[in-house]
Amino acid sequence: MIKENTRPHDFKLHTEQRAIKRAMFNYSVATKLFVIEQQKKQEEQLHKIIEEEEIRLLRKEMIPKAQLMPFFDKPFYPQRSKRPLTIPREPSVHLMRTKSWNCFPNTEFEA
Repeated sequence: MIKENTRPHDFKLHTEQRAIKRAMFNYSVATKLFVIEQQKKQEEQLHKIIEEEEIRLLRKEMIPKAQLMPFFDKPFYPQRSKRPLTIPREPSVHLMRTKSWNCFPNTEFEA
């Protein structure tokens, strides 16, 4: 009795499939990180350009400029105020007896 030669079947290990999936996942994560990094760089560049423009405008505003001459077409005539004059009155000065004055009981003050 002669046996036929056995041929090995092609087989794939689960570890090989897992390694391929992991490589694809790592590649997708790396591309996402690269895209996020590029977006951050673009935002930083845009922010830097905006700040430089704001600084340029602020410096431009800080330059002193001559003020316009006032018009002297109409001469100034002072007028009397419509408010009534203040009436002077005597100040009300009262000697207040406080604890500090009670420290000296024999002292008398003339008002």
